Amino acid sequence: MSPHFVTFTAQGRQSYGLHTGSGVIDLGPGNPQLPSLRDVITAGALKEVFLQGAGRADDYSLDQVTLEMPIPNPGKILCVGVNFPDRNAEYKDGSAQPQYMSLFPRFASSFTGHDRPLIRPPENHTLDYEGEVAVVIGKPGRRIKAQDAYDHIAALTLCNEGTIRDWVRHAKFNVTQGKNWDNSGAMGPWLVPFTNPAQLDGARIVTRVNGEVRQDDRLERMIFPVREQIAYISTFTTLQPGDIIVTGTPTGAGARFDPPRYLAPGDVVDVTVEGIGTLRNTVQDEAI
Repeated sequence: MSPHFVTFTAQGRQSYGLHTGSGVIDLGPGNPQLPSLRDVITAGALKEVFLQGAGRADDYSLDQVTLEMPIPNPGKILCVGVNFPDRNAEYKDGSAQPQYMSLFPRFASSFTGHDRPLIRPPENHTLDYEGEVAVVIGKPGRRIKAQDAYDHIAALTLCNEGTIRDWVRHAKFNVTQGKNWDNSGAMGPWLVPFTNPAQLDGARIVTRVNGEVRQDDRLERMIFPVREQIAYISTFTTLQPGDIIVTGTPTGAGARFDPPRYLAPGDVVDVTVEGIGTLRNTVQDEAI
């Protein structure tokens, strides 16, 4: 089984380590020169750090830790929109498959961690789910060729790219304000090192709401595969270790039902991808 690297909070202190299934091995204190998983990735030290934890007993049980966004201090977070064929058809605007990918930024503050609530704001209740795979860049590059793109990936994680739908319609040329409400989305539960193209080529992604399958597709059906995403994005901006690309969601988000089926307090959303795991979040209203 691949190592599961987590960022967590325990006893009022944030650290990182290995999720063992029964608990967490704390690797932060042994690596003061690498204060976060982003630093570990930048140093190319995931394997070295993993070996430090091999065979060790858990430092914390699971009920003693709170899992955070795996990279709590990412550089850029860029998201790819409308990246599955059925998603393009959902818009019912007669448009052909796009020539170029749609991109938008998200801020780290718009994400929470695994097993924590997505927050529905009082200003608008159209909170929606989008299950996705996120790739974490490990090797810097500019104008990366598609055939070399996988060499620049350090790890994979999961994303629920939660969206306030009404707010993505506030302007003509962007969706940024609907995509960046504090704690409206989630990443996690952990980072899985990227070691094999099969982890992306053909893996199945499923999103469930209260146990009901809402999204179910395979990554190989992306309009713009991950290799092309990295090549295109790195044309205009240098990708750096710790940058995150959120790669696109399949059809089946709540906005596309008639009537729409948005998230409400008490709902449970699971995003599952073969070989990575399951990201689970509840939903609650913002306390103001």
